[in-house]
Amino acid sequence: MQLMTLLILMISVLVGVAFFTLFERKLLGYIQLRKGPNKVGVGGIIQPFADAIKLFSKEHLPPSYSNYAPFLAAPCFSLGLALMVWASTPSSFNFMSFNMSILFFLCCVSMGVYSLLAAGWSSNSKYSMFGALRGVAQTISYEVSLVLIIFTPLIVTFSYEMSSFTQFQSSLWFGVLFPLNCLVLLISCLAETNRTPFDFAEGESELVSGYNTEYSSGGFALIMLAEYTSILFMSFLVSFLFFGGGGLLFIKLSCIAFAFVWVRGTLPRFRYDKLMSLAWKSFLPFSLLFLVGVGGVLTVM
Repeated sequence: MQLMTLLILMISVLVGVAFFTLFERKLLGYIQLRKGPNKVGVGGIIQPFADAIKLFSKEHLPPSYSNYAPFLAAPCFSLGLALMVWASTPSSFNFMSFNMSILFFLCCVSMGVYSLLAAGWSSNSKYSMFGALRGVAQTISYEVSLVLIIFTPLIVTFSYEMSSFTQFQSSLWFGVLFPLNCLVLLISCLAETNRTPFDFAEGESELVSGYNTEYSSGGFALIMLAEYTSILFMSFLVSFLFFGGGGLLFIKLSCIAFAFVWVRGTLPRFRYDKLMSLAWKSFLPFSLLFLVGVGGVLTVM
């Protein structure tokens, strides 16, 4: 039953990712005063599946100078981690939810940087390597503040299980109680998933396509699936940690996922030194001081 639940969960996530890519393309189209996908199926509804068939049916041509084994393994490892982290979500059947789900999520997120580094290094391309190094530096700088921000609701609930946050926020959301923390977490999630305006690992204007420059067909599709799977999980995490989850979870998750696309359609890319300055000089002191302050107030109370 556990394996069946996990399999159904993974299939549901992948189908959700397919329709989320369609939603993003349609919304970006309307932001740019065009229609977006509207030819395949009714209103373009089966466009994601047509794209998947096209990508996976193309011939895979790895560069002759690449390190073949890690070059192929990196996208598979990336998607595997992005799907594995969904096992920490609370299940209505109570098969997959476990007591240390937040720690499991942090471990999986920390390991995700290795797939990015392996993809850039194994390509043996200077653009891919620069993109991988940028992605590693970016991930390290934001994960420190991300962990400290997540620890703030943890010390309030005294629990590492996601389902416990719904009970504590039945009368007041942490997003209302700690609005700045919620905002910093959203920005950190944008950087963690390499999304605009923090998509330096994929900077088209200077790095062609960044760490995935040499990928095509199925490898590129796996990388994109991993990215959008992570976006959906980050939306799920924010809705659980700061907006209570509960019965309106799908609506909350959809609103946060909409924010990811909205930011991409409206904001330009930052300069890389501005990113580092924001992470180390602003977010890290704020999250650390806020965590100490909340811990001190709880100790006094």
